[in-house]
Amino acid sequence: MTNAEPAPQVLHYTAFSGDPAGGNPAGVVLDASGLDDSAMLAIAAGLGYSESAFLTAPPQGLGEPGRAFTLRFFSPKAEVPFCGHATVATAVALGERIGPGELTFATPAGTVPVAVTEDSASGALRATLTSVEPHSEPVKDRDLAEALAALDWPADDLDPAITPGIAFAGARHLVLGAATRERLAALSYDFDRLTALMHRLDLTTVQLVWRASKTVFHVRDPFPVGGVVEDPATGAAAAAFGAYARELGLVAPDSVLTLHQGEDLGRPGELTVTLRAGDPRVRVSGVGTRIEA
Repeated sequence: MTNAEPAPQVLHYTAFSGDPAGGNPAGVVLDASGLDDSAMLAIAAGLGYSESAFLTAPPQGLGEPGRAFTLRFFSPKAEVPFCGHATVATAVALGERIGPGELTFATPAGTVPVAVTEDSASGALRATLTSVEPHSEPVKDRDLAEALAALDWPADDLDPAITPGIAFAGARHLVLGAATRERLAALSYDFDRLTALMHRLDLTTVQLVWRASKTVFHVRDPFPVGGVVEDPATGAAAAAFGAYARELGLVAPDSVLTLHQGEDLGRPGELTVTLRAGDPRVRVSGVGTRIEA
């Protein structure tokens, strides 16, 4: 962006909640064509949200004209390959302007389709993203030990049914299961130590999970590599966890999971994760709304 160009309009939306005070806020720039990487990073840092989203023109031939875009994500410290909540926030912002329907985003992680629908009763917009193909890998014992030390979690506080592992559905997340809701609620970690481990393992967040019932989970996501202590609602981690839970046999191949996140931060949100037998990709959906900044 040059000095002669006007400052871009930055919208403020929250994802995974219909309440502006809930969910996870994101900055959304619907026209970032005049911004270079340093300008996008500066905007994200100035906002201080866990991520902000920036739209530019799509690659040639991608999606329906007028409903396809290139989408990039910046935390206050760096670009990230994929961000679910900023994707939902952007889709809701677009839905308000060009109407519900199908959107296609070219992201650094791959092509992500998003369906925007309107609730007939409330008028609320809901966005459902379809992840890139997920995969997982085991976590080495020494890396697990370091993560637990940084979190100050004794090994006995892990849920033995949720095998620790690294799950991917656009970004990499270390998944750890908490044995109790109290363990999940008592989150106080060594910021620098966890940051160092996450950089070494190329992690975006650590997905901490407590299973409340067969298909209901409470989750928290430390995000020190992004410059924030915790992400209030994490769509990318939800997609990765959904695929990983299916792989572990925790849930059926055809499942609809509910993830509650943000309650311990005072920003409650709800993420719906849909798994379909025969389709490795994961669908993550939630409502969103504008924040009056």
